[in-house]
Amino acid sequence: MHAHLRPARRLAGPLALALPAVLAACTADQPATPPPAPTSANDGSWRVDVPGGALGGTADVSIAATADGLFQCALPSAGRPEPPSCVRLGDPDDGLPRRLDPRVQHPFTDWLAVLTDRRAPLAVSPAAPPPGATGACYAVESTSASINPPLDVGIYCYDQDGTPTAVRTESGTLVLAGAPAPAPATVQLAGPVVDGEPLGTASPPPPEPSGSPSAGTL
Repeated sequence: MHAHLRPARRLAGPLALALPAVLAACTADQPATPPPAPTSANDGSWRVDVPGGALGGTADVSIAATADGLFQCALPSAGRPEPPSCVRLGDPDDGLPRRLDPRVQHPFTDWLAVLTDRRAPLAVSPAAPPPGATGACYAVESTSASINPPLDVGIYCYDQDGTPTAVRTESGTLVLAGAPAPAPATVQLAGPVVDGEPLGTASPPPPEPSGSPSAGTL
């Protein structure tokens, strides 16, 4: 799947999955019908562009998984005007280290499997949609005492055909901005792969003072 997150955190892209029936079944404690495979690029690759996803919100990044691996691509932005470039982080199914993880890609990648897994330690109940959102919404909470819950608790909304319309977690709110487009054959990385360090989510340290009084002076 290829999702693009605009600075206002509104989501557009070919995102569709059959979760409403599964989540509704969870709230009614009824057997769930296995959903069809989520929409993604035809070869299974995906990409999510995250404005403000690194360096304390001052740099834009793209997270992508292809057959060649998991990548973080730095995009041109006010905090990083250089041309786009990508760093390989690991294998396609590897998880992102917390220091690199903008979190907003998970509702459309690995959390899909959690939301459709009847064995996942989740409690699901109907919820009112966030402002500007449409569709059927569900409050999803983890019932596990683990410090690493399977997904972020929050509100997840879907329309009748299973397209995600909104997600609200402590990381922020995503709202569908346009109709999903057909899935591409594959996704393209935002730039060439280079040797280098990925951009972290934390703000960069403040610059050192340009000068200081000389020793022995008043």
